[in-house]
Amino acid sequence: MTNLGLYFAKKSINRSDVSRKTGISKTRLSELANNLNTQLKVKELYLISLAIDEDPGELLKEVCKDLELPKS
Repeated sequence: MTNLGLYFAKKSINRSDVSRKTGISKTRLSELANNLNTQLKVKELYLISLAIDEDPGELLKEVCKDLELPKS
C-alpha cells in the first residue's frame, strides 16, 4: 500500500466520493493507493486535497514523507 493509500485508510476516506468530486476514476485512485510504482500527478494530489478538505501542502508532506535527498 502507498502512503496515499495509508492516508485514505487512516482518515477513512471514501474513494468513490473522491472519484465523484474530482473526476479521477476509481481505478486510478486504487492504483494510486495500492501500487508503489504508480506516479501521483500534482494535479491529482491537488484535486484530492480539495475533495477531502485537506491542505494540499499537508497531503503532500504525508504522501512524500519517505523521500530524502541523496547523500553526497
